Amino acid sequence: MKLHACVTAITAALIVSVGAPARGQSAQPAPADSTRTTTTQPAAPAGAAAAPAAPAAPAAPVTAAAGTAAPATALNPAALVNGVTPPPGYVIGQDDQLAIVFWREKDLSTDATVRPDGKISVPLLNDVDAAGLTPEQLRAKIFAAANKFVEDPTVTVVVKQINSRKVFITGQVGKPGPYGLGGPTTVLQLIAMAGGVNEYADSEHIVVVRNENGKNTSIEFNYKDVSRRKKLQTNIELQPGDTVIVP
Repeated sequence: MKLHACVTAITAALIVSVGAPARGQSAQPAPADSTRTTTTQPAAPAGAAAAPAAPAAPAAPVTAAAGTAAPATALNPAALVNGVTPPPGYVIGQDDQLAIVFWREKDLSTDATVRPDGKISVPLLNDVDAAGLTPEQLRAKIFAAANKFVEDPTVTVVVKQINSRKVFITGQVGKPGPYGLGGPTTVLQLIAMAGGVNEYADSEHIVVVRNENGKNTSIEFNYKDVSRRKKLQTNIELQPGDTVIVP
């Protein structure tokens, strides 16, 4: 009996010692959550160079202020002058109206009418012979004269109105008188410009008087035949100075 009681007591003591932690032993803290990590940049070593700065953005282009127009390309003033296109073979004559245009030298630019003596007046150059010259010949002449006063002048001659190329019609038409030849004009066209032949005109015996080499010649024109599409070759092109007589 005593032996059994001793064994029981020893067994109970062992169970108690195993189930309870030893005295003086402190509990271990729970490990930190592995998912929560804190990243800390290592400090730069002493004496290390600073990181280069980012390159500066390029400066924006300078634009004109609002309401300020961009500079325009210089325009030759001759382009602003209203002129006519001279017919082939045209030479300047009395009463023709011209525009003499200098680029950059506005004080020399002028409008001029050819005088009865065949001259025009140009500032600084005084009188310049113009009659009998083509517009290009007159331009070259003015350039040579102006070159003595202006360095490398740019000059243009614009024909504004042709009054020297005239033909005349007289007799039995609606509006007899002189007419300018701005372009090719036939006898029939001139009669139409003059208002047509009158009721009692002798339209079968119209005459064109022309001066050739100082001599007057006459060319017959039958209005009735041409209006009937006969003898169309007699409907000639008029020349400056021609006179059409409608009896």
